[in-house]
Amino acid sequence: MQDFEKLGVFYLGRHYDLEKGAPQQDLLLYDSKDLLTHAVCVGMTGSGKTGLCLTLLEEAAIDGIPALVIDPKGDLSNLLLTFPHLAPEDFQPWVHEDDARRQNLSVEEFAKQQAEMWKKGLADWGQDGARIQRLRDAAEFAIYTPGSSAGRSVSVLRAFAAPAKAIREDEELLGDRVNSTVNGLLALIGLQANPLDSREHILLATLLGQAWQTGKDLDLPALIQQVQNPPVTKIGVVDVESFYPAKDRFALAMRINNLLSAPGFKSWLEGDPLDIDALLHSPKGKPRVSIFSIAHLDDEQRMFFVSLLLNETLAWMRTQSGATSLRAMLYMDEIFGYFPPSANPPSKLPLLTLLKQARAFGLGIVLATQNPVDLDYKGLANCGTWFLGRLQTERDKARVIEGLQGAAATAGANFDRQKIEHILSGLKNRVFLMNNVHEDAPTVFQARWAMSYLCGPLTRDQIKKLDELQGPAPAASTTSTVASAAPSAAAPTSSAQAPAASADFTNQPPLLAPQIQQFYIPVRGTQPAQAQLVYHPTVLALGTVHFTDKKLAVDAERPLCWLADFHETTGAIDWQAATQAGFGDDDLEKTPAAEARFGALAGNGISGKSPAQWQKSFADGVYRLAKLDLLHSAALDEVSRPDESERDFRIRLQDAARAECDRLLEQLRQKYAPKQAQIDEKLRRAQQKAEREKSQAREQGVQAVISFGATVLNAILGRKRLSMTTVSKAKSAARDLGRTMKQSSEAGQAEETVEALQTQQAQLAEELRADTAALQTKIDPLTETFETISLRPKKVDIAVRLVALAWLPQWRETSGTLKPAWE
Repeated sequence: MQDFEKLGVFYLGRHYDLEKGAPQQDLLLYDSKDLLTHAVCVGMTGSGKTGLCLTLLEEAAIDGIPALVIDPKGDLSNLLLTFPHLAPEDFQPWVHEDDARRQNLSVEEFAKQQAEMWKKGLADWGQDGARIQRLRDAAEFAIYTPGSSAGRSVSVLRAFAAPAKAIREDEELLGDRVNSTVNGLLALIGLQANPLDSREHILLATLLGQAWQTGKDLDLPALIQQVQNPPVTKIGVVDVESFYPAKDRFALAMRINNLLSAPGFKSWLEGDPLDIDALLHSPKGKPRVSIFSIAHLDDEQRMFFVSLLLNETLAWMRTQSGATSLRAMLYMDEIFGYFPPSANPPSKLPLLTLLKQARAFGLGIVLATQNPVDLDYKGLANCGTWFLGRLQTERDKARVIEGLQGAAATAGANFDRQKIEHILSGLKNRVFLMNNVHEDAPTVFQARWAMSYLCGPLTRDQIKKLDELQGPAPAASTTSTVASAAPSAAAPTSSAQAPAASADFTNQPPLLAPQIQQFYIPVRGTQPAQAQLVYHPTVLALGTVHFTDKKLAVDAERPLCWLADFHETTGAIDWQAATQAGFGDDDLEKTPAAEARFGALAGNGISGKSPAQWQKSFADGVYRLAKLDLLHSAALDEVSRPDESERDFRIRLQDAARAECDRLLEQLRQKYAPKQAQIDEKLRRAQQKAEREKSQAREQGVQAVISFGATVLNAILGRKRLSMTTVSKAKSAARDLGRTMKQSSEAGQAEETVEALQTQQAQLAEELRADTAALQTKIDPLTETFETISLRPKKVDIAVRLVALAWLPQWRETSGTLKPAWE
């Protein structure tokens, strides 16, 4: 079978001969870069549309491409039903008893039947359990159920947080984000509002817009308060009271409050945040396929959530750098109702924006539907690939052809309407027409067997069971950085650690020389029962350090906030064991809290010391200990950025690796193309010659045999006398027979030439396959071991602002244990 494990291509099926009604041997390998111009899949129930789209997602996952999957029906959770061992007991929990009963089988027997069917189906398409395991190893899969605890919960509070700076600074993008968010919220509380004449929409848009322009986050409680008491005096040029009286605003606030206080809404506020970055990659940078199952929601709730997710995706996209390779996918099944031709639901505007702009950021959009009539085909003209299966009505066919024609016009491609109509009329189940603007002509193919077990929509209990099998939800994406200005190789702690317990506490702090400054860190939180407040003396140092490296293009400044203890015996400041804290000027108070006790100064560290000595000691400590650790990828010769975590560095490298692989693949194609073309041309000529030689040999052989036989027979049978003429003819016929034998020999040699060229062709294909496989193993950002590059500061790049005695508050329990009281 043709090799389909190639870099940058998706194995979708085999080419299909409509006239013969059978698949061909040639595989359909879809270039993943073509998905940057987006795709749409249309087919009636039973056409195999879901299976095709699942295979598309499977191929993306195997290639390390993460995906957001919106699942209104519940079919796409089947992506988690992957069984490398293909054992009956793996299938049994997911088969339907009704299906078994209809076949007069027990559940166990039916599960065994399904396992055998899946094993055979995969084998027919050159797949096995090892490829399923590869799929499972390549990406993480998770099912989210917004507004339900069946799968992983999603918190929508983030949806009212201020968007990224890139969105805020673009007036048009910010306006689109505000309008979509307000539309979704109003739909959720049962109000269909026109943005131009709805008071509710205009007021909420004004409140959100004003907050977001300044980078301020809002949540529903804050929004309710602002509806009652707007922080603005005018809406446009009209005062708030005239535009929207307090009594009416109170009614709107109550509707939103009723939503917030509804028992079922609590689940919308719990769970993982709607953080696209964390949904696309695990804390270690591994690609994720996040499936949002929304079949359990009503229409308003679905619209609300889909709009929020699309807006968050749009905001995330705007924070990404440009990309020429496929970075991530957004797939939505059953788009019907979310992208209509005339109406403007909250989901339409962000989706249309994504279709127009996502290509530049490496985000591929795939939309699917079985109802092609109610779709905005002008918007779908942005889709470069159309997968078309069986359609239910002539009206459906006409609408699809209209959309195809629009897409072809947008791409400047030719469109043969009559041919497309003929093809669409002959499609069977699992047979699709692919119209790709990047290809010369449409292609008919049969979709391959899915690796995921297609058992249909999962019930709530099945989703819950499946989620439990996946284990606990991954932690949110880390914000710690690789870079460190801490006095140790490890990343700095976000706050100081509680010092060890001391038995010496007094009611008053020690007396200090007037030149020594001292400050108190504020007490935060609630005092534990029977705990006593005590202060621990430490040295607080504030300043900045600059790291520069022209070769690495690094120019980074780091704030310094070090806490260090005095050495127990010498009283020297122990900068070696200092920790990085997050205190600022606002955290420094002049007086302690009431009824607190004070720890003793170790080694009498204050006596005889001056601020100048402390500052010099701190500067020396920073010079010796502070460093900026950067990670270096030898495979791609890339260095992490100063504020980039290892996770984010690995994610960025995955994007770079795909782009590099695309570049190297193109080089391989250019390298092998002339050789391939030369062999193909030689093979074509050799095959023509072989056919010609065989034809001539056959023709001449027949004539020679007839001539020789006739001459001999005439002589033997006595029809003519054995004359010199007869003998001459016999000799001539014999010579013809000899030439025939020579011609047959030449035909055989031509066949051998064809076979030799075919062997060369196969060897060249194997060389290309081996070189391509080497690329896949050469660059793997997820498993590569990085080397660390440590940048040290120069003395002139260290600025000391303050070194003072600081008192850290702690709770001292009856057991003598100390716990931080400043957090």
